[in-house]
Formats: sequence, C-alpha cells, structure tokens
Amino acid sequence: MNEKDVRSFLQAVKAGEVSVESAVDRLRNLPYEDLGFAKIDHHRSLRQGFPEVIFGRGKTSAQVAAIVRGMLRRKASHNILITRSNEKTYRAVRRVARSAKYHESSGTITIDRNSETRGVGLILVVTAGTSDIPVAEEALVTARVMGNRTEAIYDVGVAGLHRLLEHREKLNQARVIVCVAGMEGALPSVVGGLVAAPVIAVPTSTGYGSSFGGLTALLGMLNSCASNVSVVNIDNGFGAGCVASVINRK
Repeated sequence: MNEKDVRSFLQAVKAGEVSVESAVDRLRNLPYEDLGFAKIDHHRSLRQGFPEVIFGRGKTSAQVAAIVRGMLRRKASHNILITRSNEKTYRAVRRVARSAKYHESSGTITIDRNSETRGVGLILVVTAGTSDIPVAEEALVTARVMGNRTEAIYDVGVAGLHRLLEHREKLNQARVIVCVAGMEGALPSVVGGLVAAPVIAVPTSTGYGSSFGGLTALLGMLNSCASNVSVVNIDNGFGAGCVASVINRK
C-alpha cells in the first residue's frame, strides 16, 4: 500500500463500500506477511514511497514467484522489481504475472502496474565503458520502475574525453546523474566538475588485476575532489537508481 492506496481504502470504508470485516482482513498482514521462508514488507511503500524490491540471487525460482504472488494479492497499484535474476526465475514469475518482463542485460525482472511519473526531472545514467553497461542498466531500470524519466549515455570514459564533452547539454539538463565506471574510476570526478547536479558514482568490477574487483575504482571515487559526488558499493546499480529516485522525487 502506498499513500494513495491508503486514502482510497479509507474512503471506501467510510462510504460503506468496504465492510469493517473486509478492512480488518486486508490490514491483517500489515506491516508484513510471513511466508515462512520470507516476510513480505507490505508496509514499505507507505513508509518509503516504493515497495520492497526482491533480490533474486540466492533465492529459488519458486521462492521468488511466491513472493511476487504475495505482492500481487495485495492488489496495490505499485510496480514490482526483481534484481540479480535469470531466465529460469523469469519463466516462473511469468506464470504468476503474465505482464512480467525480463531485462537480460541487467538481469532484472519488472512488472509494470503504474506508469505515473513521480520524478521532477531527468535521471541520466553515464558509463565509462561498454563493459559497465550491465550495472548501468540495473540503475536505469530501477529508476524507471520507480517512476522517473531516464536516459543513458554509454562509453564516454576518460580515455577519450571528447566523447563526453559532446553531451554537455544533456549533462546540464539532468537533475541527477548516475556515473558508472570501472578501471581507476576517474569518470565521476570529471562529470562532477562539469555539472551542478548531484552525481552518484558506481564503481564496477571491470578492470585488470590491480583493479581488485572494483576496489581501486571504489577508493578512487571515495577520494574524488568533486564535492557533488557520492558513492555506492561496487556493482550496485540498484542502490544508485534508488538513491537517484529519492533525490528526484517531487
């Protein structure tokens, strides 16, 4: 339930369209529903503005499908997002929700139930290289599902800085920029120095041996001299998309 759902529900009770018994039954599983192996946080949308996101890795396809089924039973109007998933889980989810879509590049599954735009402006996702695109796509899908207008600019890293400078106008239009880079992680500092918007830096595990699985990029971003740069964890496109959405909220 989000705030809109709660208001509509209470008005229906007040008008006599929903009985007290039905209302109690509907509220019984707030704030969460216990499935045994998982506890669905139905209250999160009301608290935070977006429902619980399902982290697919480590869960069986049946478990993910059961969680989705539990979310759909609430008949709320929110979108559903599953991250770090695969085609096998997608097939299981689609048996529960025919409208489910699998985004192969990011490994995400979405169920769109609400097309309302909630963000004020544009969330722009920028990558240093092509190898960073899967993490960038996770951020892009997350921000879009959370009700934001999104665009992407890929492969504009510091090895060819002229590629980035061609997009100065678009960079200046963005209200929030998610900047995804591996190797030495230099791109967020450059982008941060060009714009007034907040820049969310996402280090990726892309790189050779001394990149230490993204640790070098992470430390470089944490030491950025651009004061409008903040950093999420290695390969955490979801976290970046979520924070960008909160910043961009009306």
